[in-house]
Amino acid sequence: MSLRLASVNLFSGRSLRDGLVDHDRVTSGLAALDADVVALQEVDRGQARSGGADQTAVAAAALGGGTAHRFVPLVAGTPGEPGWTAADPTGPPPSGPAYGIALLSRRPVASWHVLALEPPRGRWPMPVPTRPPRLLWIKDEPRAAVVAVLAEPRLVVACTHLSFVPGINVRQLRRVRGWLAALAERESAPLVLLGDLNLPGGLPARLTGWTPLVTGATYPAPAPRIQVDHALAHGFATGVAPGLATGLATGADGRVVALPFSDHRAVIVDLPSM
Repeated sequence: MSLRLASVNLFSGRSLRDGLVDHDRVTSGLAALDADVVALQEVDRGQARSGGADQTAVAAAALGGGTAHRFVPLVAGTPGEPGWTAADPTGPPPSGPAYGIALLSRRPVASWHVLALEPPRGRWPMPVPTRPPRLLWIKDEPRAAVVAVLAEPRLVVACTHLSFVPGINVRQLRRVRGWLAALAERESAPLVLLGDLNLPGGLPARLTGWTPLVTGATYPAPAPRIQVDHALAHGFATGVAPGLATGLATGADGRVVALPFSDHRAVIVDLPSM
């Protein structure tokens, strides 16, 4: 059997068309992807803006019963609003509203791993795709990477959402690269990194030396101009996961998919069977 992976910047489930969070729309959109493993960024848990829902649980229900999932909290409170604080990504979610990343798998998971990434200090300009464009000066939230080591096929799958601050995201990607490479070596398995890397086009592949599985603009969703959402593979030539082919450069089917929510488009990749 082939394995389908997807990366989705959830944008808290909000749609740019009407500004609303409709979890029926989120559920149907995620179910339509029909992915075995889904990496989610900008995920709410107990936030008033998204109806107090546990969006990781909503996504797991969309993928089907028995879906394994891990929510990694990055912010306690609401990012962008006064009073939020850093959450512990290696600990349980805060008792109140939280925000972070998540990884979900319909395939059995042998182990989970989390890497915390330090945010930059100070406030930084974030471009907002309005007309005319404008800048918001905001404090960057903490970042992390979460890994599911799949039991079958044996594969290390990671999800991350890197900083929007130029240079900081490069440093974070290099940290993630080293950590993942070491983990994959210990597990004797290849790896795929999924997520919103906040780095354009072919830059993540050049920085890591890994194979890009999807090429295409993903942001902003209505008329994408740049690719910031990526799927990168490493280790398939020397450590092949049972049941997966080695020729990812030509055998993997990667594409960009529009969603009924979010300000990003999703990326999907089908890893071929032997």
